[in-house]
Amino acid sequence: MPTPNADPAPLPVAIVGAGPSGFYAAEALLKALGPAVRLDLFDRLPTPFGLVRGGVAPDHQKIKSVAAVYERAAADPRVRFFGNVKLGRDLSADDLRARYRFIVYAVGCESDRHMGVPGEEAAGVHSATEFVGWYNGHPDHRDRAFDLSCEAAAVVGIGNVAMDVTRLLSCDPESLAATDIADDALAALRASRVRTIWLLGRRGPAEAAYSPAEIEEIGGLPTADLVADRAEAVVDAVSQGALADPVVKKKVDYIQARARLGEGSKSRKVRLRFRVSPAEVIRENGRVAALRVEKNRLAADERGRVKSVGTGEFETLAVGLVLRSVGYRGVPLPGVPFDERAGHIPHADGRVLAAPGGTALPGEYVVGWAKRGPSGLIGTNRADSAATVQSLLADLKVGNGTGAADLAADSTPKRLAEGGAKPVSFADWRKLDQIERANGAARGKIRAKFTRVEDMLAALAR
Repeated sequence: MPTPNADPAPLPVAIVGAGPSGFYAAEALLKALGPAVRLDLFDRLPTPFGLVRGGVAPDHQKIKSVAAVYERAAADPRVRFFGNVKLGRDLSADDLRARYRFIVYAVGCESDRHMGVPGEEAAGVHSATEFVGWYNGHPDHRDRAFDLSCEAAAVVGIGNVAMDVTRLLSCDPESLAATDIADDALAALRASRVRTIWLLGRRGPAEAAYSPAEIEEIGGLPTADLVADRAEAVVDAVSQGALADPVVKKKVDYIQARARLGEGSKSRKVRLRFRVSPAEVIRENGRVAALRVEKNRLAADERGRVKSVGTGEFETLAVGLVLRSVGYRGVPLPGVPFDERAGHIPHADGRVLAAPGGTALPGEYVVGWAKRGPSGLIGTNRADSAATVQSLLADLKVGNGTGAADLAADSTPKRLAEGGAKPVSFADWRKLDQIERANGAARGKIRAKFTRVEDMLAALAR
């Protein structure tokens, strides 16, 4: 398309967050604006790729290969990567507004929602976010400790993240040894005594959030039986309409077939339960000893959506570990609007709003989970980011933007140097990547990750 920018200098755009949604936004801008754009990608970690590095399970290496797409974008001469640069520490939102015509926030959802039940603060109750970060060697979670000496664990929630943590708890740890799993996590999984994993969903099989591939992967584990109750696998009358969706029908048919197989004979059991909600964490000496759950019935709300309603009938599951996977939540960025109720940045068509339902901030946009909340797969972010970029391009066409006064290409590096920041370039990341791969190859692994920022910076200094 013709360049809408009359200024001969490339249009400066900042993208905060170098995960999938950030790279997809970069891809869309590079394609739309050609040589008329200059993109600076910022990430608080020295390593790019966000959830592809720190969230995708180590036994899903094929999914991680999407990083090759992001590599191509990062290698473009119109793109600069500033890793180890945190908004609010090394740069402020106003610093960006002064130096870029447009800003795109692609910061994801770095926290999680709570179950909201008595006893949730007990030792042994953790978020799936922590568990995923721990086994992936994420710097935020590398020091977490999970007691896997118990016989039974509960995973609350049945989305794809819940499937990942359940699969890692119930698989053969030796199948992970050659992956990029964190060393401490592999050692703990090898010593694990967990033999039963309760997988708990508050609604029925037609409303299950997992993908067909994820649940089938658990059903195909050589080390564990996927066990479902026949009565709970029945689709309620209120859910019958959902079966018109072929994906939903495929998931339901699979679970009903598994229910007919019964207990199985493998040493571990993944016990999938429907229409149950956590009601209380029962503690002994400050630690979780059991999870009390309430059985639900399904009903339609005023919009016709299926909701769970407690029946007043309870059941107690003896467990020593509870992992909640009931939704992610964004973390507010200093100087950037945040919708506390929704848990993400308020927006209209990707344009950041000063407050929920308020006016749009000139030149500021949001993509990915920070925009829509935690939904979809990694590839979902491509269309989402492209849609936000269309809003940006429409605003560019009519001359909207932040009103930035200092558009010089060296302005940001100078500001970072003034503040004593130690930015990591994409060339630096490639050096870290080579070191991780070499260290891993020496031990028969795909890579051996650096899990401390200090170690990454020290390796580059050497």
